[in-house]
Amino acid sequence: MDNGQQEKLFAGARLRRLRRELGLSQAEFAETLGISASYLTLLERNQRPVTARVLLALAESHDVDVRAFAAESDRQTLSDLTEALGDPVLKGAELDQRDIRELADAHPRAAEAMARLFQAYREAQGNAAELASRLADGAASPARSLLPLETVRDALDNAQNHFPQLEEAADALREAARLDELGRTQGMHDYLRRQHGAAVRVYDDSVMGGTLRRFDFHARKLLLSELLSPAGKDFQTALTMVLLDCADVLDAVTARAALPDPVTARLLRASLAGYTAAALLMPYDSFHQAAEATGYDAEALSHRFSVSYEQAAHRLTTLNRPTRRGVPFFLMRIDQAGNVTKRFGGGVIPFARSGGGCPRWPVHDAFRMPERTHTHHVELPDGSAYVSMTRVAARPLPGGGAALQAIVLGSEAKHADRLELKPSTMAPVGIGLTCRLCERADCAQRAFPPLQRSLKIEPHTRPLAPFAFS
Repeated sequence: MDNGQQEKLFAGARLRRLRRELGLSQAEFAETLGISASYLTLLERNQRPVTARVLLALAESHDVDVRAFAAESDRQTLSDLTEALGDPVLKGAELDQRDIRELADAHPRAAEAMARLFQAYREAQGNAAELASRLADGAASPARSLLPLETVRDALDNAQNHFPQLEEAADALREAARLDELGRTQGMHDYLRRQHGAAVRVYDDSVMGGTLRRFDFHARKLLLSELLSPAGKDFQTALTMVLLDCADVLDAVTARAALPDPVTARLLRASLAGYTAAALLMPYDSFHQAAEATGYDAEALSHRFSVSYEQAAHRLTTLNRPTRRGVPFFLMRIDQAGNVTKRFGGGVIPFARSGGGCPRWPVHDAFRMPERTHTHHVELPDGSAYVSMTRVAARPLPGGGAALQAIVLGSEAKHADRLELKPSTMAPVGIGLTCRLCERADCAQRAFPPLQRSLKIEPHTRPLAPFAFS
């Protein structure tokens, strides 16, 4: 294959994803690019490469970052394929990184399908093991699959966690409730009373029965738990307003995602409702302006908008409006056991679907010193570098006490100059996505050997790493 052929850009999946994000038909999208609908069909099917003229039209018509768009492959898909093809059941296939990249570039839909099939396979394995364990213990049934969570996370990632229809709905609801005029809390309470005849009441945990929010349609009351902070009470009130008055737009955006089953669709709809509630409390334009002014300091933004640190950090991941973009962020929420309870990559960084995190990325230091924000500069084996900010947030628990969770907010290192908080040293620490996907041979903290390498057993040699591999 000659160099000219190697440099051709096939980006059908990315074009199709962008068109769906914009809510345009093929004919409408083709018109904005100055090409025919039939030619766009060929581009989306990877039957024609994307030309420089089309890339320029994307930049001019839709404010697309051409450099990011023209990246060789979807890095999350590459990570998923690497994990899948490293599984022992496919050991005989002997596919290397070049094969994986060529598959993702030339046949992105087939690559995504293979990655999803592997996720389903891993879930089936996990459920089977859980079922066997429960039957041995005399339990009745296995736990539900986690696959819907991954599917919803992928849907958010595919949209870059930005939904223009929901932003517009939040702005309209904010104006209808006169929040800028009456003040946020008072405005929301007045709106619920005026529009729905509903009062907002706060009750103790014994009355709430372990729930933080409940809307009583019969008594026309919104019941909130006293365990909630003032910011938490406002968010739950905003969420109730969204559920009552934005049902149509939530249904439309959920339907557009074309998810495989009703359970996953309901899970996405709940996530979209939370997105809209955040947009109601933190309007896009004013939040973007404040983010730029504060250097994207989530703590400063949480004070300015009277929201929690996690709410401010999560809102930072949504600033992807084509005409007014913020710094692209990824976000993780990790509990003290190491479970990732929230994750958004946004095309910034790939994540491993299973196998734990990297011990060289010291995000758990935040649990030992929860009073401050911990900053890190890290680098993946492929050379991509990131800066991250980690801070502990407390979530109230029914019956008293709180659960501590680490909120990890990060961006590519090239954006560090735009951030108020940055690592004290810019010398990166080499990390991996997870041990089974990382091929660093000199890691003394490795828990498992890489999936795609064979162990080397040498009785008279003890390397630095716990495992030696070919």
